[in-house]
Amino acid sequence: MSGYNLPKTYDFSAIEEPLYNWWEERGYFKPWNDPNLPNFDPSHKPFVISIPPPNVTGELHLGHAMFVAMEDLMIRYHRMKGEPTLWVPGTDHAGIATQLLVERELAKEGLRREHLGREAFLKRVWAWKEKYGGIITRQIRRLGASCDWSRERFTLDEGLSRAVREAFVRLYEKGLIYRGLRMINWSPGLRTAVSDLEVEYSEEPGTLYYFKYVLADDPNTYIPVATTRPETILGDTAVAVNPQDERYTSFVGRMVRVPILGRLIPVIADSYVDPSFGTGALKVTPAHDPNDYQIALRHNLEIINIMTEEARINEAGGPYAGLDRFECRKKLWEDMRAAGLVIKEEPYTITVPRSQRGGEIVEPRLSEQWFVRIKPLAEAALQAVREGRIRIIPERFTKIYYNWMENIQDWCISRQLWWGHRIPVWYCDDCGAMTVAREDPTSCATCNSPHIHQDEDVLDTWFSSGLWPFSTLGWPEETPDYKYFYPTSVLETGYDILFFWVARMIMFGLEFTGREPFHTVYLHGLIRDEHGQKMSKTKGNVIDPLEVMNQMGTDALRFTLLVGSTPGNDINLSLKKVEANRNFANKVWNAGRFVIGALDTCPSSPQSSPQWTLADSWIWARLQNLLREVERLFESYQFGEAGRQIYDFFWSEFADWYIEIAKLQLAQGGDRAFYTAYTLVRILDTCLRLLHPFTPFVTEALWGHLKQAAQSKSDLLAPREGWAEALIIARWPEAQPPEDWEEEKTEQFTLLQDIIRAIRNVRTEKKVPPARKIPALIVAGDHAEMLNEQSQIIATLAGVSAEELQILKNRVTRSGNEIGLVARGVEIYIPLANLIDLEEERARLQKELAEVEQQISRLETLLASPFAERAPAPIVEKERQKLETFRETAARLRDQLRALDK
Repeated sequence: MSGYNLPKTYDFSAIEEPLYNWWEERGYFKPWNDPNLPNFDPSHKPFVISIPPPNVTGELHLGHAMFVAMEDLMIRYHRMKGEPTLWVPGTDHAGIATQLLVERELAKEGLRREHLGREAFLKRVWAWKEKYGGIITRQIRRLGASCDWSRERFTLDEGLSRAVREAFVRLYEKGLIYRGLRMINWSPGLRTAVSDLEVEYSEEPGTLYYFKYVLADDPNTYIPVATTRPETILGDTAVAVNPQDERYTSFVGRMVRVPILGRLIPVIADSYVDPSFGTGALKVTPAHDPNDYQIALRHNLEIINIMTEEARINEAGGPYAGLDRFECRKKLWEDMRAAGLVIKEEPYTITVPRSQRGGEIVEPRLSEQWFVRIKPLAEAALQAVREGRIRIIPERFTKIYYNWMENIQDWCISRQLWWGHRIPVWYCDDCGAMTVAREDPTSCATCNSPHIHQDEDVLDTWFSSGLWPFSTLGWPEETPDYKYFYPTSVLETGYDILFFWVARMIMFGLEFTGREPFHTVYLHGLIRDEHGQKMSKTKGNVIDPLEVMNQMGTDALRFTLLVGSTPGNDINLSLKKVEANRNFANKVWNAGRFVIGALDTCPSSPQSSPQWTLADSWIWARLQNLLREVERLFESYQFGEAGRQIYDFFWSEFADWYIEIAKLQLAQGGDRAFYTAYTLVRILDTCLRLLHPFTPFVTEALWGHLKQAAQSKSDLLAPREGWAEALIIARWPEAQPPEDWEEEKTEQFTLLQDIIRAIRNVRTEKKVPPARKIPALIVAGDHAEMLNEQSQIIATLAGVSAEELQILKNRVTRSGNEIGLVARGVEIYIPLANLIDLEEERARLQKELAEVEQQISRLETLLASPFAERAPAPIVEKERQKLETFRETAARLRDQLRALDK
C-alpha cells in the first residue's frame, strides 16, 4: 500500500464513528482478565476507574469532555501496559435536576405533579429518562471513551437500589441515621430540603430595616430592632439583648408586642447577641433562622413557623396569610410605617443563600428530616488520607479536605421529591412505630398491624452516588466483579465536587466495605474561556464540545484539554488552540503518509548488518530520552506535560529534522534506504503508541495503515513482540536506561542543528530566495571530520551549494567581505557578494541613509530653535532621544556602505 494512496488530509468525520464501533465490537473495552469467564487469573492486578456518573438528562459540556479525556487517557495507558483494565460507565438519576425538568414539561400542559399523583408522575419521569437518558452516553462515546458498556449502570437500577437499601438499613441499625426536627435549607420552588453543599452564598445589595418593639406595659417606650427580612417579624417569639449591654438591662424580663399582630413576647438576655451590630437588640425567629433556633432551645421559647412549603405566609401570619414571602415583606412594612413603628431604612450588603439548581433564594426552615450522624464516618475518612492510604492530587487539596471533614455537620439526606430512592421506612397507623427494612414489609415490625405506610421522602442523590465505586460492581453481593475489581484504582473528577461526592465515597467505602474505594483522587480544574472568564450562557462565551468535534475532530479537542491542563488548576480554552491541535493531527497523518510511502522505495531486506547514520542514532537517542521522561511524568500524574513533550518531539525533532534527512538517506537506496525506512517505522510506531491515549482516533487509523504497509513489505519491520491486532491493545513502549553512545551522538547532532540554524537565520535576514544556494566556509577544529561526513545534510538543509561548501580544521587566509557566525565554537563564514546584488544593496543603503540624514537635519534645526526653550522639558528630551537614535542608525549604514566598497 503506498503512502500516497492515503488521503492528503486526515478526514476525522469519516473515521471516528466506524473506528469506535469496531473497537467496541471487537471487545477491546472489556478487561482481558474477566472473573466471570474461564481461564480467569486473580493474580493479575486490575486497573479500575468508576466514571463520575453524569445526570441522565444531561447534555455534553466541556466538564464532561475534560473528565472523559482524562480518564480515557489513564485507561488506555494502563490497557497498553498489559493490565486488566475496567472503566465502569453509568448515569445518575439526579433527583432534583430531573424532577425539575419534568415538572417544567408538565407546567406547559397546565399540570402539577400533585394533579397526576405519585405513580403517574414517576411513569412520566421514567418515560423522560428512556427518551433522553441515552443522549449523554452517546455523546460520551463520541469523545472516544473506552468504557466497558456491558457493565453500564444507572443509580436507580435494581442492583443499585438494593445497595442503597442495604446502606440505609446498616447505618440505621448502627444508630448513625436518625429522624429529627432541625433547621434545614428549604427550596420553595422545588418544595424540598437541600443540603448545605447545594446552597451558594452571594453578596447582594439589600436593606437593613429599623423598627420599634413597643413595651407592653409602657406604649411610649420601645426597643429599636433591625432586620434584613421584615416578613419574619410575624414569627418572632422574643427580643434578645446582650446581658452586658447596659442600654437594655432594665428591659430584660419585660414583654413587648409583635408589630401589627400584637402578640406578647419576652425580652431575654443571651450572650450570642452582638451589642455593636445594628441596634444591639435582636429579634428572635426560631423557625426561620438557625442561630435564633439555638437561642430558642436555650430559653425554651415558642417556635412558630409562618411559611408554607411554597414560601407563602400561613395562618400564623394573620392578615398576611396567603401572601408570597416578598409580597408580605412589602405589605407588612407599609402597615408598620402607617402604624408609626418604622424608624428608618438603610442600604446594607446581605449574604443571600441561593439554590444551586435554579438559583432561587433558599429559606431556613425548621423541618422533620432524616440525617446521617456523619462524624464517625468522617473520622475514618480523615485517617485514610492522613495515613496515605488515599492520596489527593494536587496535594494542596488535602488541607481543604481535612478542614471540611474536621468541621463536618450531620448530613440531611431526605428530600421532599418523588423521583429517587424512596426512604425504606414504614410508619404504623395503629401503634405509631417505625419499621426500617431491606425488603418491603407487609406489617408493622412492632405490633404486626398491616396498616403501615412508607415514608413519602426520597434520599439525596449523593447518597446513592456515594456508593458508586462498589454498588456498580454488585455490592452488597460478593459478586466476582466486586471481589476482583474493588477497590478501584483512581477517582478522577473536578475539584468542585470534592465534598459532594469524593468525600462521601471515601466515608461510605470505608464504612460498608472496610476498604478505601480508590488509592488516588485526581482533581482536574474548571474550564474557562480564553480570557480566564467562567463560561456562562449569559456571557455568551460557552464552547459546545459537540460543535468543536464536528468542526475540528475529537482528537484535537481531547489533546487541547489534556495538554492544557495541570492537576487542580483551571484551564483557559480557546478555539485557536483546538485549531492548532487539529493541524497537529494532520501533521501526524502526513508524517505517516511519508513513512508508508518510504516503504515503496526501499528494498525488502538488507544485504548486511546496519551502519547507523548520525541522524539515525540521534533520533533513536532522543526517542529513548522521551520514553524515560513520559514514563516519569505519567507516574507523577503530569499528563499535560507528557503530552507537550510528545508533541515537541514529534513535530520539532522527528518531522522537522529526521524526516528531512531521511529523504536524503532513502535516495541512496540499498541498505541505507532499508535501515532508514526501518528507523522511520520504529519511530512512528512508538510515537503513535505514546499519542494513542491522547488522540485515539488518528493514531489507531494511521497505525492500521502503517502495520499493513510494513507487513506487506517485510517481517523485519515488525516490532519485537510482533504487530498487535489493534493499537488500542498494542504494548506501551518501555523506557530503557541510557546507553553510553547516546550523549555523544546527541551532542554531535545538536552542533549540526546549530550550524544549519545559523545559516538559515542569515538567509532569512538577508532575504535570500529559497531556491538560491549560497557558498559557506566552516572552520570546525576537532569537529571537521564529523561535519565533513554530514556535509550533504548541511548543504541540503541550510540551502548551501554542495560544490561551494568547505569544511576545514583551521583557516589561514581571511576575506573582509563576508559574514562571520559562531555556533558552539565552530566558525561559519558566508561571502556577502553571494548573498546580495552589491549594486542593488549599495543603492538601498544610500537611499536609507539619505532619509535618515534628512530626519537628523530636521531635528537639529528644531532643537536649535526657540522650541527647545519654550516646549515642556519631557517633549524636548523625547526629540533629543530621537535625534540620537537617527545618528546611531546613520553611523551603522555608513559602516555597511564602507564594507561593500572593500
